[in-house]
Amino acid sequence: MTKRKAAAANEGGELYFLPLGGAGEIGMNLNLYGYGGKWLIVDCGVTFGDETMPMIDVVMADPAWIAERRDDVAGLVVTHGHEDHLGAIQYLWPHLQCPVYASPFAAAVLKGKLHETGLQNVVPLTVVGLGSRFDVGPFGIEMVSLTHSIPEPNALAIHTPAGTVVHTGDWKFDPDPLISDPADFAALRRLGKDGVLALVGDSTNILTRGHSGSEAEVRAHLIGLLGRYDRRIAVTCFATNVARLESVALAAEANGRSVALVGRSLWRIEKVARDLGYLKDIAPFLNEHDAAHLPADQIVYLCTGSQGEARAALARIAANDHPTVKLGKGDVVLYSSRVIPGNEKAIFRVQNQLVRLGVQVVTDRDEPIHVSGHPARDEVEEMYRLLRPRIAVPVHGEARHVQEHCALALECGSEQAMTIENGAMLRLAPGPAEIVDHVPTGRLAVDGQALEGGPRLVRLDSELIRDRRRMVFNGSAVCTIVADRKGFLVTDPQVTALGLLDAEHFAEEHDLVVEAARDAFEDLPPSGRRDDAVAAEAVRRAVRRQLKDMLGHKPITTVHLVRI
Repeated sequence: MTKRKAAAANEGGELYFLPLGGAGEIGMNLNLYGYGGKWLIVDCGVTFGDETMPMIDVVMADPAWIAERRDDVAGLVVTHGHEDHLGAIQYLWPHLQCPVYASPFAAAVLKGKLHETGLQNVVPLTVVGLGSRFDVGPFGIEMVSLTHSIPEPNALAIHTPAGTVVHTGDWKFDPDPLISDPADFAALRRLGKDGVLALVGDSTNILTRGHSGSEAEVRAHLIGLLGRYDRRIAVTCFATNVARLESVALAAEANGRSVALVGRSLWRIEKVARDLGYLKDIAPFLNEHDAAHLPADQIVYLCTGSQGEARAALARIAANDHPTVKLGKGDVVLYSSRVIPGNEKAIFRVQNQLVRLGVQVVTDRDEPIHVSGHPARDEVEEMYRLLRPRIAVPVHGEARHVQEHCALALECGSEQAMTIENGAMLRLAPGPAEIVDHVPTGRLAVDGQALEGGPRLVRLDSELIRDRRRMVFNGSAVCTIVADRKGFLVTDPQVTALGLLDAEHFAEEHDLVVEAARDAFEDLPPSGRRDDAVAAEAVRRAVRRQLKDMLGHKPITTVHLVRI
């Protein structure tokens, strides 16, 4: 859809929902609502790279479509402080340049991230109180408190003349969330009574029957569990789960142990939490150096690295590479976290390293030491009973989750349940919900260190990343040809086949590649040998073909032709 057509369609009282990230997938949320010629952005998060993305750690939705219309962006509202909901703002805000609204905890987390890219005094960030109402252009926003695995999660009731949409963000119904208030059921009932046009909702755990469980249950079990061990204990969990940090501290205290934080992200979140009044009854945590002097039966290490992150504290401990923290025979590591799909290999690698050190590894499969922050099926059903939305739009889930969520929504009385993916422009009103267009989408990656003017962002489908991926799986070859201006070789070609051959151990194969390069050059007619482009391409094809015939790989192949 062209910019002019999009603006015209958005000015006639229609209400649109357009996800650029987070639909048909879990993570990387970037959602747009259009009404009255203006656009509202809800969340702007990241996901993380995997083995198919060499040297890439952070990935986000490409905002190009909405960046072209940034003059019509009324603002960006953050539902909560998790990376997949606000982690891309520090990278993408220069493309959007709009006001940002967030609750106190999310705003504090975001300020720290903006500092990393030098935007802390640039981004217009408004802190909005829990349960508050405010206007963002033609959108009336109401923050509705829910519960999740982080303080201050909010659903957004987005009020427009065309109807009210409830965007849940990440949530659950925890009857005893420990550090936050329970979900605001009164507000949800009121919204349902007044009429909800559409529910755009979390689908993560829709396949899980029953209830997601309570943080209070985890705390009670940790207190008993820690008493079983008489050696060093390490616990790893998500740094943003402040309730879990508090539970570990209280469980340690109940068992005569002190807690040391190991990992920068834990210290950052701990500071944010204390500054906002959380953890106020918890004694200061030790640092890893102070903890090293305590007896083994008096310490609990709370570590980053629950997802197997290579540079996190637990991975370094497992590799016996941490400068201060050492674990060994008789010690125990508790994984008070879930396995995020895609992280299995990294997590199991660290767990296997720990076992080789003689460490006992305990996960939520062994003991009830973790509960999800997302709603199981019974909670989703309760949300539909409270809100009674006419239209259901499942997001934050893969295809199987979305399909199941749609079926459940229809069972719960919704008139329509829409299956959409990123780029689908869904008209919510007037009339029946309908996908009316598709817009271009894509993914950006943070590549390398921050440069002057900000981090380098590259498209994942760019030639640069495609070439890098091919080099990882197929290697690369560089051939240097030195020839005179009459078209005669001065010396034999020089070939380096990185990741494929070396002249010392594969001398015969290496010589065959050199011979192929020489023959390709010398078989050209005189005019071709004198033409740099023609000669380089002929040699490139010959080198690549020879390597393919010998090894079955198609390497990135480059030819440098030097004339003397």
